[in-house]
Amino acid sequence: MRDESEAEYLEYVTARLPSLRRLAYSLCGDDHQADDLVQEAATKLFLHWSKAARATHLDAYVRSIVVRTFLDGQRKGWWRVLLTGTAPDPRQTEDHGAEDRLELRRALAGVPARQRAVLVLRYLHDLPVDEVAEILGCSTGTVKSQTSHGLKALRRLLGDRQYARAGEGR
Repeated sequence: MRDESEAEYLEYVTARLPSLRRLAYSLCGDDHQADDLVQEAATKLFLHWSKAARATHLDAYVRSIVVRTFLDGQRKGWWRVLLTGTAPDPRQTEDHGAEDRLELRRALAGVPARQRAVLVLRYLHDLPVDEVAEILGCSTGTVKSQTSHGLKALRRLLGDRQYARAGEGR
């Protein structure tokens, strides 16, 4: 990679690192796995920077790399390996909304990976259906159905019977 091109890559990744990290954490729910995911995506981006730099929507291109890397990891099962003894207790926080976030995180972990990716991109990162479809390489109809199925599963896991029953009649 030429020095100029490498400098552009470094500038881009440095500026986008916090948002890529948030996306990765939203998908996997683990700080260390999110860091690994961002590192792997950044490496893939580096290897294909000349192509990526010409992309019409570079941010969408990079989000696509992160999401697809996450989905590939889910299929491979590498995330099942536990490298540390015990995880820190997430309940030891003073944030009042932390308990709700932990409950949502646990429920999201129970939703299939592709549906989780759709829900994270649509609702946590506020992306439109067509952009999510482009990132995942599928149709907008698939995104809509995955959203519907994912929300239904999430409601069931969260125990919200009123909303779960309302979705059954459709």
